Amino acid sequence: MEGGRFNGYESLPIPTYEQAISSRPPSSHRQENGAESSRDAEREGLLALRSAWPSGYRPPTVESARSSMDTDALPPLSQAASSRSSDEALRGEMQELELDDPLAKSSLFSKRFLRITHTLSSIQLPSIRFPSLHFLRPKLPHRDSLFWPVLGRTLILFLVGGFVYIIFFSNILIIRSAPVGTIYDPESVRSFVQGHVDGSEIRDYLAHLTSFDHIAGTEGDYLLAKWVEELFVSAGLDDVELKEYQVYLNYPRKYGRRVAIIDPPELAWQALLEEDPVYPNPTPSQKQSLVFHGLSRAGNVTGPLIYANYGSREDFKTLASMGIEVKGSIVLVRYYGTQGDRALKIKAAEISGAIGCIIYSDPNEDGFVKGPAWPEGRYRPSDGVQRGSASLMSWVVGDVLTPGWASTKDAKRISKDNNSGLVNIPSLPLAWRDAQKLLQAIKGHGQPVRPEWVGGVPDVESWWTGNQTSPTVHLMNLQDEVEKQPIWNNLGVIKGQEQMENTVFAGCHRDAWCFGGGDPGSGTAILLEVLRIFGSLHRAGWRPLRSIIFAVWDAEEYNLIGSTEWVEDNVEILRRNSFAYLNLDTAVYGTEFKAKASPVFERALLRVLDRTMDPRSNRTLRSLWDENKSQLGGLGAGSDYVAFQDIAGTSSIDMAFSGESFPVYHSCYDSFQWMSKFGDPTFEYHKVMAQVFALLILEISDRPILPFDLTAYAAAVKGYVADLEKLAHEKGGNDKLSMKPLKEASEQFINDAQEFEKWENEWMDEVYGAGGGESSTLAIRRMSHNTRMANFETHLLDLDEGGGLPGRNQFKHILFAPQAWSGYDAAYFPGILDAIDDGDWDAAQKQVVKAANILSKASLKLLY
Repeated sequence: MEGGRFNGYESLPIPTYEQAISSRPPSSHRQENGAESSRDAEREGLLALRSAWPSGYRPPTVESARSSMDTDALPPLSQAASSRSSDEALRGEMQELELDDPLAKSSLFSKRFLRITHTLSSIQLPSIRFPSLHFLRPKLPHRDSLFWPVLGRTLILFLVGGFVYIIFFSNILIIRSAPVGTIYDPESVRSFVQGHVDGSEIRDYLAHLTSFDHIAGTEGDYLLAKWVEELFVSAGLDDVELKEYQVYLNYPRKYGRRVAIIDPPELAWQALLEEDPVYPNPTPSQKQSLVFHGLSRAGNVTGPLIYANYGSREDFKTLASMGIEVKGSIVLVRYYGTQGDRALKIKAAEISGAIGCIIYSDPNEDGFVKGPAWPEGRYRPSDGVQRGSASLMSWVVGDVLTPGWASTKDAKRISKDNNSGLVNIPSLPLAWRDAQKLLQAIKGHGQPVRPEWVGGVPDVESWWTGNQTSPTVHLMNLQDEVEKQPIWNNLGVIKGQEQMENTVFAGCHRDAWCFGGGDPGSGTAILLEVLRIFGSLHRAGWRPLRSIIFAVWDAEEYNLIGSTEWVEDNVEILRRNSFAYLNLDTAVYGTEFKAKASPVFERALLRVLDRTMDPRSNRTLRSLWDENKSQLGGLGAGSDYVAFQDIAGTSSIDMAFSGESFPVYHSCYDSFQWMSKFGDPTFEYHKVMAQVFALLILEISDRPILPFDLTAYAAAVKGYVADLEKLAHEKGGNDKLSMKPLKEASEQFINDAQEFEKWENEWMDEVYGAGGGESSTLAIRRMSHNTRMANFETHLLDLDEGGGLPGRNQFKHILFAPQAWSGYDAAYFPGILDAIDDGDWDAAQKQVVKAANILSKASLKLLY
């Protein structure tokens, strides 16, 4: 380590961070033409779209971070619309589409409305200072005469009243403060976007994204950050930024990790740890990342080996009931099962007294038991290892040293010791070929396990728990820990032309534990293709009604760090102005479309699914969605939507084409080769996902009335309350917990949502009645309606002094949060649920009252 920066984990012969930054002045904020602006005071930020970014630290950039890469080997991505010869050709194509599209021909109303609203409803009312008008007064012939003063004042009132009428009630004077784009029929824009998604472009993006490993903060990660920045600039976005934060990360030492049986001597053995080479003849850039857990605890411990099934709290209770003492032991558990979060497996082992934890991938879950393993099939081979983070993501998100505030260079930091976001015992992941030796070694120690504890590892004659007489295992995890490791978020904006300050985010993360073919490469490649298309539209003169911010986050894999730090850095602006966050992550690893979201997205999503086709069945995604009785899932702690939904109160959605499992998850086998052979060989599902993503961006950013479904939200809340009441009954809380305040609040929300949405019909009647025209007064009411609709989610935050979930006060939303002991799963009314799980009925009742009050106030704000 040099100067607090990590430079020891090199995967590419590219410049070190220090070498790279020495060749360019410190500015990464680029304008549309890629040149740095010399007018810093005039530059507008990505969120504070009406004012310049505040002064402060600017991350350094380089002329080229690709000095050791063959430029010719890169896909032809520097031209954002490579199939277009010029911007004029783009405009011509758009106009031709508008003329030839039968849907566009029938949309006279939408054209007329759009032309009018893009002029009249773009009003941003100024502070008008009227002139004194004293020059209009005639000279009075006599001081004591009353006639002339009365006449003069009457004339002044008449003139002022007429002036006000002209400004506010007529269409003569139009005041603009937002950029204005060329007017295209909205249906033509949707058709253009849907028809121009190119699966081969997505394939090329993914090929480059996966050409080397890129763990957060490493040189490979920085190289991709600069490459994505170039794509943002070449797309012609209005503003582009590479935003740096400095966060706590750990990296493995090559000879600092060990799992071995050291006693008795006749059983001495040492795990191989690393995966076999994924590529038969790897190039220098295909060097594989080492096996480790992100944000794990360093340690060097020895103890008897005990097998604890999936490592859930219930599994450790089972061991205790069998008389198995865990204290002082090294625990072996398997991934998935009754405890899906790896960090919570480690935490449960720690609470039970273990001094170390090993987590292995069992073939019953994602290996040959499920089907042929790589390279013959899609499943994890015997040497495949699932890396991942050991952070307690359902308790603390972002940089664990700055919980609740951004990790800027000079920010206050807390200790990593006794940190509520970190475990306190060392851990390592393991392949089943290594776990096999450990399971064989504890035969005859402890008790035979229950049938449901038996895994799929071959050649283990019988499965035992182990006990204090088990063979002694050595677990070593020595690592490099950097408290201020730079990471880099990519952000770029297309400014809206009506309510420019209101933002719709489209995001995905960039970092990966190795090559990242599916996670996150599939999502990142799709986002870059959508960016290419929107860049083409933008250069042809199109602008949405609301601003679109494209974001590619860093360090998601460690603890959702890049997105969380940025949200914490901009939280007040987000709570005021952000309308929605649309997220991709592992976007394609199967063929079934699924979505997790705030219920407000239901109407908009179904509209998009109605016009997109499943490539295999040739049926609409909507028909398959209905046939499978699919529903929007809840948002837990799985990806970058967490900070937006649970901290900023920005309505969020996460989408993917999923399957039964993603068997090469977090291994180096998650590569371009796996995706192109088994994940999505034709990239047809990548193409459809790009269509869904792009169309949903248009739905939220460019519909005159924000297409949020508050009646669906109200119905969902009523269901959450009913489920919570049922759970309380099952836990014995019939006489200890009254849900009456919450039930009344949910009923009020249903009524208020129905009343609120009536205005939308009134707006349609008035606009249709005017032949597609919208007055300035009606436009102002519409924009106010949209803002109140979007702010409803923000009003569900508990922002009082000391607010947030007890013990997890980063999470502010009263309806949604990760489950405390099931991190990837969503909790509805999490404050109440946590208290019920703890058996604290008094605390549960307080949370019921608090949630009911916040919900009632948010509901009333829809109307008043």
